[in-house]
Amino acid sequence: MSSQPLQNNIFLIVDDDPVFTQVMSRSLTRRGYQTLVADSAEAALPLIEQHKPAFATLDLKMEGDTGLILLPRLLELAPECKVIILTGYSSIATAVEAIKLGAVNYLPKPVDTDEILAALQQTSANPDHAIADKPMSVNRLTWEHIQKVLNENDGNISATARQLGMHRRTLQRKLQKRPVRE
Repeated sequence: MSSQPLQNNIFLIVDDDPVFTQVMSRSLTRRGYQTLVADSAEAALPLIEQHKPAFATLDLKMEGDTGLILLPRLLELAPECKVIILTGYSSIATAVEAIKLGAVNYLPKPVDTDEILAALQQTSANPDHAIADKPMSVNRLTWEHIQKVLNENDGNISATARQLGMHRRTLQRKLQKRPVRE
């Protein structure tokens, strides 16, 4: 399959970063896609209902509902849509949840158009995907564990802090930091 759009060439971009959406929209338009842009899950719903996009990228972390909350609703309204979750806050827990909810792929930001289109065309897992030579650092493992527990608590910070045995504000400070590099 080439990077040429199919009959339904509508590509929905849901992200609260205006620079990213503008660049991505322009790049996809040059490749023959009709792009629709929404800066929140709430703004995306009418576009989904009206246009039934064939492709979509959803930002994981936005004001209001997250990409994981929008994903099932999008697939209910446009069941043939191929969806990729994009995030600057990647974790194993959210990646697994995104795939369970029906995303075809999950990509950490920064990402470009070529990477997105390649991820949309991928039809099966790649068993040759490189495996890290060394295990995750303790800080990265901590980040992953916090994300897992936060996901289990549906994003509820207070419940997550109680479950982790830490003060809510301490948890909030940890969550405001970028994930630890591996």
